[in-house]
Amino acid sequence: MSATPQAEDEQVKLWNGAAGRAWVETRDVLEGMFKPLEALLVQAVADAAASHVLDIGCGTGATTFAVAHMLGPEGHCTGIDISEPMIAAARARAEREGRSASFICADAQTHGFAPASFDMIISRLGVMFFADPVQAFANLRRAARPSAALRFIAWRGPAENPFMTTAERAAKPLLPDLPARRPDAPGQFGFADRERVERILEDSGWDAIGIEPVDVVLSFPASELTRYVSWLGPVGTMLQEMEEPRRTQVIETVRGAFDRYIHGSEIRFAAACWMTAARAPVEAAHG
Repeated sequence: MSATPQAEDEQVKLWNGAAGRAWVETRDVLEGMFKPLEALLVQAVADAAASHVLDIGCGTGATTFAVAHMLGPEGHCTGIDISEPMIAAARARAEREGRSASFICADAQTHGFAPASFDMIISRLGVMFFADPVQAFANLRRAARPSAALRFIAWRGPAENPFMTTAERAAKPLLPDLPARRPDAPGQFGFADRERVERILEDSGWDAIGIEPVDVVLSFPASELTRYVSWLGPVGTMLQEMEEPRRTQVIETVRGAFDRYIHGSEIRFAAACWMTAARAPVEAAHG
């Protein structure tokens, strides 16, 4: 599970390029769609009575803002993400709306956090992209106070999340160069293997590990389907660089594959995720 410079560079390039642009462009759709997952983490923070929270892979900051709002003036939530475009969007919103959350643009795998500075660490679909997850979670454990709680949500496998690969399956005949997903590689389904995630957390020094399935219905307006498929996922990444009329052909083909998920004015689907819990050691650990 060791990192390679190539894997790290791929993630930096992706999230500061096509993927980062896509999430900023569609942030209203995604933030609305992921509200139920955000709510689970806000409740987890409330249940833990935490006051200084770190949000990993915070993107444009929706969960960070929600936690900061719940904590009020007595607490604080900090978001960290490798994507400059997404962090810029989050900071702009914080300034525009007078929000109290703060944001760091850096790689949580290697960032020099102040030791023992957070009493809870959370993530909504943001921890599956580390080039070296053991190094990353060891770094996060050092940033956690003794007995601090860790809670994160990650996708289960693609077979349990057919919605998330619908565009790829539909577009494959038209896009033979569409990259295949690599099991256990950094990416959306990188934490699908429960036993692998347990090993990562054990090897990085976390205690009291618990991983439970979470199934949540997510939705977004059907009127946003074209924007969704035009920007997001492997197909959306390729479409950003594609010229007409091929681009329109691919979008129309992909749109049709989502008919089964249209319910009135909504796109609705089941999200199969893991909710992972762990705790930093009672005694501060080093190394």
